[in-house]
Amino acid sequence: MNPKVSAAVATILWGFTYIVSTTLLPQNPMLIGAVRALGGAFALLLFARHLPPPNWWNKIIVLGTLNAGLFFGLLFISAMRLPGGVAAIFQALGPLCAILLGWAILKMQPSLLKIASVVIGVAGVSLVVLKGSVALDAIGVAAALGGTVSLALGGVLMSKWGKPPIALLAFTGWQLLVAGIELFIVALLMNDFPDALTSTNVAGFVILAVVLTAIPFALWFKAIGQIGAVAVAPFFLLVLITAFVLDALIKGFVPTAMQIIGALIVLAGLALSQWTPKVRRRPASHKMHPASHAKH
Repeated sequence: MNPKVSAAVATILWGFTYIVSTTLLPQNPMLIGAVRALGGAFALLLFARHLPPPNWWNKIIVLGTLNAGLFFGLLFISAMRLPGGVAAIFQALGPLCAILLGWAILKMQPSLLKIASVVIGVAGVSLVVLKGSVALDAIGVAAALGGTVSLALGGVLMSKWGKPPIALLAFTGWQLLVAGIELFIVALLMNDFPDALTSTNVAGFVILAVVLTAIPFALWFKAIGQIGAVAVAPFFLLVLITAFVLDALIKGFVPTAMQIIGALIVLAGLALSQWTPKVRRRPASHKMHPASHAKH
């Protein structure tokens, strides 16, 4: 699969996380994050039973914490405290985080076109957020932004370190296992457990762990491995569009005209980020400089 298609599919699937977590699951964010990570890890490691080399464990712990541990925990806090569309909007700041971190860590100076596409995306985000009729919760906003930075940093470090000599599914599964253990410990410390689970909750956990975690993370890491974190980061914007549309269709959230314009501007920013201008090549001249004739 083309890496850009992989990134697009992954982020669209992530956009469903908000509606699933708020309609099918109990209101226990740390438990949700732990079950999501552990379930996704077991699903992947069932098919790819490869141990990473010893010198890779420290990196996998760091990557698992950033890409899933912190990301999941903060994601579900924001999902519980903000409407799905609004929470997902902050994912649109991921490209800016990835570009700045890539510049600092990978020494990849961004082009003017890339910067312009990010500015357009942020402008669209501002229209959707600032013109909405929904009050913003400060803790929810901070959690959404923290999750975005965490995932962006994890992706940039994956571009810097590369992939260990094991299957991609195993590499993804071990990161999710690290995150699941971390989140389960936090859930125990916070006693973040429901009194009982319904059949709807169980179905929601299965969907979340397999369809919205194992599959999209494998696709996302595949795209990063092929074209780099900075190149795939703009696809964060599709998380916003997916969650925003689902909020309107399922929860009856009615966007204002300004929010719709903002969403279209976000899509324009994504399109611009993927546009590569064609450089015209001048035909090589076969005429020799007069001075060259003098030498013969």
